[in-house]
Amino acid sequence: MPATIIDGKQIAADVQEELRGRITALSDAGVIPGLAVVLVGENPASVSYVTAKERDCEKVGIRSFDHRIPVETSETDLLDLVDRLNADDAVHGILVQLPLPEHIDSDRVLQRIDPTKDVDGFHPLSLGRMLTGLPTLLPCTPHGVVQMLLRSGHDPAGKHVVVLGRSNIVGKPLANLLALKKTGGNATVTVCHSRTPNIAEFTRQADILVAAIGSAGFVTGDMVADGAVVIDVGVNRVEDPSKKRGYRLVGDVDFDSVAPRAAAITPVPGGVGPMTRTMLLFNTVTAAEQRTQN
Repeated sequence: MPATIIDGKQIAADVQEELRGRITALSDAGVIPGLAVVLVGENPASVSYVTAKERDCEKVGIRSFDHRIPVETSETDLLDLVDRLNADDAVHGILVQLPLPEHIDSDRVLQRIDPTKDVDGFHPLSLGRMLTGLPTLLPCTPHGVVQMLLRSGHDPAGKHVVVLGRSNIVGKPLANLLALKKTGGNATVTVCHSRTPNIAEFTRQADILVAAIGSAGFVTGDMVADGAVVIDVGVNRVEDPSKKRGYRLVGDVDFDSVAPRAAAITPVPGGVGPMTRTMLLFNTVTAAEQRTQN
């Protein structure tokens, strides 16, 4: 029986509809959630991504503050901008688009963001609160994956989840969320990475397999157990002369060989990507609600 497709676009649309209700309640209280997006330079991928985020904000009723600054902007000037956004009551969330130019210390910039406005969930305080299960703004992709599992009927509780990848953005925070003693967690989690020997021995044990290793088509059919749920976080460009852009997007999972064995699988594109952007909106609304309550 072919795998069920976990439709990230539809789940994202459902979450956005829920957010509209929360945004209406905030608006009735005189508060319009605001997201400040800072883009340094004109990296085409970053420009495209930021534009999509701003379009998402408009769709649900979040005010977007667009700060596009030259690539030669100094670290001091960027930190000054972050300070101004921290102090701006109309801004509830701050997103500094990565990567930053080489002359700017990304860690220093991200740590300058007020943790209550850290809608990316990258601040050390945000990560520490997540680790201990305290309320905080969660990293968007890991939180999006957890929401996809819950909303598609694949609660990770009691399941063996194998996470491929140990990045600070996806792998490590996702493993932590899945292991927490709360809704969306209570899983037994194994983390594998580029230095894991015999990696297929681990992936074949997974009830739920999450691929976030950054290698196109890395997971093949023989690496997946029959009936597993497969979440593909990877986004990789591969050359394709038949496409107008000269490339196509593929995941870390070889979809054609894995789908016949899996019970459910996410596509690329149209899987985790829409959820990552939507959880950014979720965090912005949550930050606005928290600030209104304080």
